[in-house]
Amino acid sequence: MPIAVEGLIQCNEEDFFPISLFASIFIFYIAGTDIIRSYVTFQLAISVSHKYWLGGGQPMACRTNQLLALGSIGVELVVLICIGFPILFTRLTQDGRAVQRECQQVWCGLLLMPCPFSTLTVHHVGMTTEVNDHIPHARKVVPNKCSNVPSVNKTPASQWEGPVFSPQNLHLGFEVEVAGYMSKMTSNSDVACNQCAEGSSDPAVVFCCACHHFLCAFCLEHHKRNRIWSRHRIVGLDQEGARQLHTTMKPRDHYCSQPNHEDNKLNFYCETCSLLVCLHCTTVTHKSHSVKEISTVAKTHQMEISGALEDAKEVVTKLTGAIDENNRIIEQVETSKRTAFLAINQAFEILQQRLEERKRTLLSELEAISLSKTTALTLQKEQFEKMVGDIGHYTDMASQILQTHTDHEIVALGGLIPTELQATLKRVQTISLTPNQHSNISVSVKTDDLIRQLSKLGNIFDFYPSPSSCTWMPTSVARVGTRYHVKVQSKTSKGEEYPHGGVKVKGEMRSKSHNGAVVYGEVEDHRDGTYTITLTPQTAGPHQLLITMDGQHVQNSPNDLDVRSKRDYRTLCNAQQVIQCNRPYCVAIHDNGDIYVGSYDHCIYVFDQTGQLKNTIGSRGSGDGQFSSPWGISIKRDVLYVADTGNHRVQKLTSSGKFLHKFGQEGSGQGQFNSPVAVIIDSNNKLIVSDYNNYRIQIFNENGGWLLTIDGNGSGNHSFQSPWGLDLDPQGNIHVAAHGSDTIKVFSKEGVYVRMYGDPDHPSGIAIDGEGYSLVSEFGGHCLSIYDPKGNKIHTVGNLKHPYGTALDPRDGSVFIANYGAKTVLKYCVNI
Repeated sequence: MPIAVEGLIQCNEEDFFPISLFASIFIFYIAGTDIIRSYVTFQLAISVSHKYWLGGGQPMACRTNQLLALGSIGVELVVLICIGFPILFTRLTQDGRAVQRECQQVWCGLLLMPCPFSTLTVHHVGMTTEVNDHIPHARKVVPNKCSNVPSVNKTPASQWEGPVFSPQNLHLGFEVEVAGYMSKMTSNSDVACNQCAEGSSDPAVVFCCACHHFLCAFCLEHHKRNRIWSRHRIVGLDQEGARQLHTTMKPRDHYCSQPNHEDNKLNFYCETCSLLVCLHCTTVTHKSHSVKEISTVAKTHQMEISGALEDAKEVVTKLTGAIDENNRIIEQVETSKRTAFLAINQAFEILQQRLEERKRTLLSELEAISLSKTTALTLQKEQFEKMVGDIGHYTDMASQILQTHTDHEIVALGGLIPTELQATLKRVQTISLTPNQHSNISVSVKTDDLIRQLSKLGNIFDFYPSPSSCTWMPTSVARVGTRYHVKVQSKTSKGEEYPHGGVKVKGEMRSKSHNGAVVYGEVEDHRDGTYTITLTPQTAGPHQLLITMDGQHVQNSPNDLDVRSKRDYRTLCNAQQVIQCNRPYCVAIHDNGDIYVGSYDHCIYVFDQTGQLKNTIGSRGSGDGQFSSPWGISIKRDVLYVADTGNHRVQKLTSSGKFLHKFGQEGSGQGQFNSPVAVIIDSNNKLIVSDYNNYRIQIFNENGGWLLTIDGNGSGNHSFQSPWGLDLDPQGNIHVAAHGSDTIKVFSKEGVYVRMYGDPDHPSGIAIDGEGYSLVSEFGGHCLSIYDPKGNKIHTVGNLKHPYGTALDPRDGSVFIANYGAKTVLKYCVNI
């Protein structure tokens, strides 16, 4: 068959070629061993590509080859009729239906190509034996599933210029071309000269690595006399020449295959079409496409491949460390096993005769746990080792590409390596590199009750604290310079409390700012499975609290922690800033530091942090965005809520003053108001409103829908008169400054009375910090009273004149007071 194929390809007899080719391919797919398939496929690939794709050689119209071809066709037809059709019929009728054969091998050459026949319905990689003998660095094919699966992008048959290789696979095409030349150089038959006229009988004696031509002695002399050709590298037609060919022969320049472009080199790359193109193509077919010079695209691919190599090295380092850690844990498992074994034997020496059966049971359980741990760790280690091998396979190929291939080859196929490598690296990222087992195996044998409880004596268990099961109660706020305590309860993987100490517990507080400053905790082991970690934060701002046990995070770790400045309200004395404003009713602070003030001028003034007026919101009136005595305001993010007292409603605006929504009207029914004077927003975006003349607090959803009323009418602890200022403590309770009752009433968010505290003189405003300290402005007492979380007064700021609203800066805790009688807004800074 190879003679027929070679002969017909080299002849000009067009009528013979289809018949022979059909017969050859047919027999190739239905008959023969893997060896025959491999040999035939290689010969077919070399011959067809040499004639029709690679363009090498001159047709030989010799009569001898034609006769050989005809004779071979006859033999092939006999084989086809006698052997091929019965085999084909058997395979097509197997199991009562046609069975499509699937390639069981994969092309494992340097560029990790999919099966060369992946575009054919029935295919097989049969060329590997021949190619591996001629192409250096090619890997031997191992049985495996063909790459022709849905995850591989198949090349449509319309894009194939030959029966084997894709036209954009420049490197593989070059390798096949070289292999064809090497095969002819090492064969025993004469090779025709490529430059002699047809019919010449002079055999070739050398091969030109630059021209890719076989030359006879006469053409060799002519070659040497040419000024340009004389510099070409010439090798002999022997084994030594064949060995030199692969290192000395360079790929030809690649030219465009479009009509009238044949003389133009492929020096550009169309990113839109993913094709190499010539200069003329860029101005015609690819005019509006994204086209770049080949060298630029090659550099990009080189950088991608280099980046993938670096990522691979980093992952391999991690995997190697994980493998070492697994080996260490396996050794510790064995050590724990031996320790437990000795303990069991010592316990059973006392009751050896009566407890022998029980001992065997316990040892069996111990062996099972040990085997389970070792097996799990070994399987995990093998998984890591396999990933290291896979990554090494790709990195080797990537290194080869970067070192030995041209820009054209890198551009044509360079994207395959990063894609495959990144896919492997992503698989690594989806698994845990932490050993899936710990090394400890403990045993508990108490001899005191052995006699009475022989049937329940002893247990072998995987008893050691599991970090993922250990619990602690994180809080979200800490103070600079104040000791912060964390209690950790160790538990087993089954959620049972572990009653022993000795576990390595660590705690640290890491700042998200201040260059990641870390505070390490002091750990107290109570020897009963509990630990107390004490940390003292040094800087304010957002932190992360990390609690680890044996190097692994426990539940809720890491946890966000807000470290706030340490406040001492007893240092409040003189105002650090005075803002002039006509009879301010209330004040609120935006997260960006802007100061919003409700004024007697029936508008809301907005000042920047320096006290400069930057905006005025609203005017006197009853229209949308207009106000009549805005006594209460509250701002959350960029939404401003206003208690529009004189209009008996609540308005919702943007922080810049754009009207959004309103609700309420004058009256005493649900959702109606009689002079609302304060509004606040809780963590669930519920609105809480002081209904001053109705002696009640009403709660609404964020759209103004009524939810609940806390009625102050009546008698007893639940009653209050003329509620004014409102705020929430850290527990979510509602604190009401009862202006007419001279007290502070506290209710739960469900409206249940909790307690009351203080004896302020007509309290009008209240602000509560994150620790529960209350700052109450006293309209009648002309002062600001400060209460601790238990309701004890700790400090008073005097020299005020009919103060109304009070607010805290959410950033640093500075205190703002609407000093109504003095027509000013005062700012007090809290000492840290």
